[in-house]
Amino acid sequence: MKTKPDKIMSLMLDLAQNMKECGDYFSKFSIESPSDLKVFSEKVKDFESNGDTILHEINVELNRAFITSIDHEDILVLAEKMDDVVDCIEETAVYFYMYRLTEVDDYMSEFRTRIGTCTDELYLAIDLLVKKQLKNIREHTINVKTNEEECDTLERKAIRNLFKKYTDPIKIIQYKDLYEVLENAVDACQIVAKALDIVIMKNL
Repeated sequence: MKTKPDKIMSLMLDLAQNMKECGDYFSKFSIESPSDLKVFSEKVKDFESNGDTILHEINVELNRAFITSIDHEDILVLAEKMDDVVDCIEETAVYFYMYRLTEVDDYMSEFRTRIGTCTDELYLAIDLLVKKQLKNIREHTINVKTNEEECDTLERKAIRNLFKKYTDPIKIIQYKDLYEVLENAVDACQIVAKALDIVIMKNL
């Protein structure tokens, strides 16, 4: 007899897939004109709305479930933190759009690439969680942590260079804001990784 799929964990994987696709889109979309910014922000908003829908479904299923494969609280924390990642990415896309910022510098490009990498790593980790292969998750959370640490350094370099490159205070404020929200998105990925590490410790 086939084991009935765990609906909650299937939804968790759906949420992770949405986060991964959002990160991939965010990291690869080419911004060349102001009209691109509208498309960019609206598409990322679609990912954010989809994530909210899946998160709601997870909450409904958790309220119905008596027994789950891992603690209810751990599932909810992981789900909410994954949703936060997409929220941070969406906030960043909004900043690009509000500031009409089409000049994406090397620092922003690297941040975007690393956000894509982190969401990929987290998807792989959640997939392993769903498959109950907990011992293999740690490799992916370490990779997220490494990217987060490197982005801390990247943000400092970017801001230091910013004050050398520009004299226009408006431009400086805009770019500084962008670096900070990009860093927030990477930090949000690291928070998911930490939540996964806690789940590993509790369930191995």
